[in-house]
Amino acid sequence: MEKGIVIHGARQNNLKNIDLTLPRNKLIVFTGLSGSGKSSLAFDTIYAEGQRKYVESLSAYARQFLGQMNKPDVDKISGLSPAISIDQKSTSHNPRSTVGTVTEIHDYLRMLFAHASRAFCPHCGRPIQRQTVDQIVDALTALGDRTKLMILGPVAVQKKGTHKKLLEELRKEGYVRVRVDGQVLSLSDEIELEKNKKHTVEVVVDRIIIKDGIVRRLTDSVEEALKLGDGLMVGAVPGGKDYLFSTHFACPDCGISLPKPEPRIFSFNNPFGACPACMGLGSSLEADFKRILPDHKQTFRLGAIRPFPYNRESWLYKQLDAFLKSYDLTMDACFDDLPPKGQEEFKYGGREMLTFSYTNQDGETKTYQRQFEGLVPMTKRRYEEAWTEKMKESLSNYLIEKPCPVCHGARLRPESLAFRVGGKNIAEISDMPVSELLPFLEKLELTDKEKIIADQILREVKSRLTFLSNVGLEYLTLSRGASTLSGGEAQRIRLATQIGSGLVGVLYILDEPSIGLHQRDNDKLLATLKGMRDLGNTLIVVEHDEDTIRSADWVVDIGPGAGENGGYVVAEGTPEDIKKSKKSITGAYLRGEKYIPLPEHRRKGNGLFLTIKGASEHNLKHINVSFPLGAFTVVTGESGSGKSTLVNEILYQGLSNIKNHTSYAEGQYDTMEGAEYVDKIIDIDQQPIGRTPRSNPATYTGVFNDIRELFSQTSEAKMRGYKPGRFSFNIKGGRCEACHGDGIIKIEMQFLSDVYVPCEVCHGARYNRETLEVRYKGKNISDVLNMTVDEAVPFFENHPRILRKLETLQEVGLGYIHLGQPATTMSGGEAQRVKLATELMRRGTGDTLYILDEPTTGLHTEDIRKLLIVLQKLVDQGNTVVVIEHNLDVVKVADYIIDLGPEGGDKGGEVVACGTPEDICRVKRSYTGQYLLPVMERTREVMKDHEND
Repeated sequence: MEKGIVIHGARQNNLKNIDLTLPRNKLIVFTGLSGSGKSSLAFDTIYAEGQRKYVESLSAYARQFLGQMNKPDVDKISGLSPAISIDQKSTSHNPRSTVGTVTEIHDYLRMLFAHASRAFCPHCGRPIQRQTVDQIVDALTALGDRTKLMILGPVAVQKKGTHKKLLEELRKEGYVRVRVDGQVLSLSDEIELEKNKKHTVEVVVDRIIIKDGIVRRLTDSVEEALKLGDGLMVGAVPGGKDYLFSTHFACPDCGISLPKPEPRIFSFNNPFGACPACMGLGSSLEADFKRILPDHKQTFRLGAIRPFPYNRESWLYKQLDAFLKSYDLTMDACFDDLPPKGQEEFKYGGREMLTFSYTNQDGETKTYQRQFEGLVPMTKRRYEEAWTEKMKESLSNYLIEKPCPVCHGARLRPESLAFRVGGKNIAEISDMPVSELLPFLEKLELTDKEKIIADQILREVKSRLTFLSNVGLEYLTLSRGASTLSGGEAQRIRLATQIGSGLVGVLYILDEPSIGLHQRDNDKLLATLKGMRDLGNTLIVVEHDEDTIRSADWVVDIGPGAGENGGYVVAEGTPEDIKKSKKSITGAYLRGEKYIPLPEHRRKGNGLFLTIKGASEHNLKHINVSFPLGAFTVVTGESGSGKSTLVNEILYQGLSNIKNHTSYAEGQYDTMEGAEYVDKIIDIDQQPIGRTPRSNPATYTGVFNDIRELFSQTSEAKMRGYKPGRFSFNIKGGRCEACHGDGIIKIEMQFLSDVYVPCEVCHGARYNRETLEVRYKGKNISDVLNMTVDEAVPFFENHPRILRKLETLQEVGLGYIHLGQPATTMSGGEAQRVKLATELMRRGTGDTLYILDEPTTGLHTEDIRKLLIVLQKLVDQGNTVVVIEHNLDVVKVADYIIDLGPEGGDKGGEVVACGTPEDICRVKRSYTGQYLLPVMERTREVMKDHEND
C-alpha cells in the first residue's frame, strides 16, 4: 500500500492509543457500535489536527479571527491533506439563509439578472426602456407651471463615511450646495458626517421654477445631474415629493423609474433589494386568534383567553370587564355571546372609549379612559415588548408566521421583481423545485448579447443544480429556508456545494451522509461520493449503512464495544476483509451470522384507528391516513415526500393540541378521528437534552435525584445534617464555589483557542471538600457521576428505584455513557435514546402514542437490534409506536407501513401504499417495496439457514 495518512498514538476521548494507516484518494468508512470512538477518531482527532495545522500556518494576526481547535490527544499524524468537515449540524438558524444562499446559486442568479434581464413595469406590466434626457425634461415640465424644483445629482447613495474628500472635490468644481440625508447644506460651511453611518449625498445642480422658456436651462441641468449621478438624477419639489429619473429604465406611461439592475438590488439581505415591509424575511409573525381563544363557548372567567389566565385585578381583565359591560355582559359570558360587531372589536380593538378603575403597584386606585385594544394586537405587542425569554417563548405559541402582505413571500421590493429572465422574476425562479428549474434554464431563450453574458453564469448554476439533484435533493426550492432543513438535507447541501468547488487533494470527513435518505436516494449519494474520490480526494465517512460499507474501498471497524469498552481497531481492510473477521460485529452482520429477524407474526392492532382526513400541509395532496392503534407503524418514503409534515406537524401537533390543550402551529387537515382512544402522546425527538454542560443523563432521567437522596441517608450525611440539595452541583452549599460546580474553568487565550483547565480548588470534582467526604460504598458523589451506566448497575443493585432507571438506559444501548456526561457532548441519536429511556421509566397506561423521528440515527445494526426490542416491548404493553424511518431493518419488522411518495416535493405527498411489509412489496409503484423485497428475502434465507444449523 502506498504511504497514506499515518496516525500514531490516538488517545482522544475513549481511543486506546490507536496506530493506523489510511490509504489516500480512497473512500474510507469508519464503522462500529454507537459510542465506540468513530467520531473521536474521524472528527476529534484527524479533522481537528488537520484544521489546527492549517490555522497554525497563518500569522498571529490572522489567527485571532479564526476559531482555533484544541490539539487532539495524539502523538503524531503525518500525510494530512487540508481537511473539510461535513457534519449534520443544521446549516443555519438564520431566517435570511436559504438553500439558494447556502449553495451560492442565488449569488449567480443575481449576476444573471443584473446583466441579462429584461425590465417590465411593476404597475402595467409593459416592457420598459431606459429614459432619454428629453423624456426626463418632458416629465419635469409636466409637473405644472410655477412648480419650484431642485435638480439633484446623487454622488453617494447610502454609503458609510465622512465623505470629506468628496465634499472638497465638489467645492473645487464650483458647486455651492449639497443635500445630505434630505437636508440642504452649503458647501462653504464645514460639513461633519458620522463615519459609521450611511449617508446619501446629492449635488444641487440647479434651482428653477417651471415656466415658459425654461426647457433649455432645464435640459443642461438634467444632463449635468445625470453625469454626476452616473445615469441617475432627482427632481425634488421643496417640501414635497422627490422624482427619481434614470437613463437606465423607466415606464413612460406610469412615470415609474427602476433602479439600475445590479446584483445588490436582487438580494433580500441588502436594503437596496429587500422588501421594505418585511425587511427581506418574506414573512411576519402575527397573533393567531384561533390559538388565543380556541374554544368560543368557554367563559372568560374559566380561562377562555389562553395567553392570559383570568385575574380580575389585572389591567387586561379590568378593560375586558368594562368592554363586556358595554354589551350588557359579564365575565361569565363567552365569545359567542358577543354580537358580530363586538366580536370584531374583541379581536382587533374598538373605537369606543371605556371607563374603568385600576389599582397600581403602589396601591393607588385610578380611573382610566381607554379604547379596548383587542386580543390580536395586544398579544403581538406583548410578545414584542416581553422583557424575559420565558415570557417571549410562552407568547410565541400564540403567534403564526404569515406571508408578508406586501411582497407575498417574495422577500424583494417591487422594483427588483420588475426584472425578468425567461419571463420569470428572480423570486419565481427561486420558488421552482430543482427538478423543474434545470430544464427551464436549459430551454432559456436569450439574445446573442445575453448569451455571451449569461453563458458562464448559467454553466455554474446548472452545475450546482445538477449536484443537488445527484444527492437526492431535486425536490427542494432555492427559496426554502435553511432552518427548515433536516440534518441530512443540510449535510447533503454542503456536500453538493463542495462538489461544485471542484477541489482536488482534499480530505473530506462526513458524518453519516445517508441519514434521512431513502434507499433509492442512497444509490445517488454513493455515486456522488465515488465521483469526489475519483477527482483525487480522500473521503472518510462515519457510517453504519450496509450499502455504503460494501461500496467502500477501505473499512475501519472500531470497537469492540462502546464507551470504555471501545476505542480499539477491531478490523481494517476491504469490505471482504471485514466480512471474514471473526472479531468484528460489523463482519458478523455482513456475512449473515448476526441479523435482525422478521417477527413471527404481524400485529393487527387493537381494532381501533387514529384517522387523519384531508391532510394538505406543504406538499401533502389532501390525503386520508389511518394509524392502527396498538401496533408498530413505520412511515416511510423518499426524502421530501411529506413524512415529517404528516407525523410531526399534523399527527403530533394536532393531537397534542386536542389532548394536551397546547398551542402548536399544527399542519393543515380537515378532521382527526379516534383521538379519544389515545391516553397521552409523547414525541421523542433528537433535540439536545440540555443546552449547557450542567445537563446530563443523570439529571435528565431523574436518577440523580434518587442518588442524592441515597447519599443524604448515609450516617455521615445525617450526622452533618446534609439534605439532598447538598449533593447538587447547581446550588450553593455543597458545590465548589471556585468553579460554581462546573469542575472546569475557561481561560480565554485571544488568538489561540480557549483553554479549559480543571478547577484548582476541587480538581474537577465539582463539589467542596466537606461534601466529598460523604461516601457510599467507598465512593463520593463525584465518583458516582464519573461512572458509566454499566458500572453503576452493580453498584446500585440493592436500590430497586435507581436500578430500574439504570437498567432502562442499558436496554436502549446506552450502558457506555457516563452518568455525568455533559449534554453538549451527546449526539442526536444518544439524546433521543436518553429521552426514550426516560419515558420507559415512567409507569405507562398502555394507551400511549410514541412518535420517533429516525431513531436509527448514529446507530450500528447491533444497536438497532437492541432498540427494536425496546420499541416492540412498548407495543406489547398495548401502546402505539409510530416511527419515521428509511432503515430497511426497521421497516421489515413493522406491523404496518405507510409509504408516502412516490417521490419528493411536488411529486410526493400521496399515499403510495399501506399495509404489512409483505403488502408493500407487492405494490409496483412503491420504491420502498422495490428495495424492501430483496432484504425480506435475504432475511428469510438467513433465518432458514440458522434454523437448519
